[in-house]
Amino acid sequence: MLLENFRLINEGFHANSVRPEQMDSLWANGWRHFGTYFFRYNVGFMHDELRFVAPLRIRLANFGLSKSQRRVLRRNEDLEVVIGPAAIDPASEQLFHRHKTRFDHGVPESIYDFLSYEPAETPCEAKEIRVIRDGRLLAVSYFDIGGESTSGVYGTFDPEAASRGLGIFTMLKEIEYSIETGRKFYYQGYCYEGASFYDYKKRFRGTEAFDWRETWKPFGV
Repeated sequence: MLLENFRLINEGFHANSVRPEQMDSLWANGWRHFGTYFFRYNVGFMHDELRFVAPLRIRLANFGLSKSQRRVLRRNEDLEVVIGPAAIDPASEQLFHRHKTRFDHGVPESIYDFLSYEPAETPCEAKEIRVIRDGRLLAVSYFDIGGESTSGVYGTFDPEAASRGLGIFTMLKEIEYSIETGRKFYYQGYCYEGASFYDYKKRFRGTEAFDWRETWKPFGV
């Protein structure tokens, strides 16, 4: 990102109820939310280094599976996938706490750092994808439902099953749901300029990046 005409953005607000078409507009202008707090920012710190931030989305008409993504789907064909309203129960909360042991900085305290206490409907409709094997919960991801768009919120998986690529697997299932329900866009969240922990979000065909000037542009994959 060039510094010429650069404008710092760091904004936020609270909302308890947002209509689907309003969610579409917010996502299209770079907004995200955790629970009822909505935010957008175009710079952030990673390991004390200032990085530019870009919102990403997938134009679903241009999406296609890569070879590695096909392998992830094949690797997990033995798993049960259940899609339903977003909910927190003891099993998903325990999974969250196992998952967060993967982080060495910025460790979240609670799943409610990301979701409201009524996650299926506050501040908007949201669903979850549960991944189960032999009755054991291996992964859960949460995603919002807009009018013409969906948006990933947060995903967790059991670190003991890390070799399965369950984070990518649940994202692919969210994308699959979005295509099957006729959505136009899937928003996968923010990424940082340069290499970072969030680079997995960049590896999807059809990805576009927001330039913070009301324009989305194709992002090379």
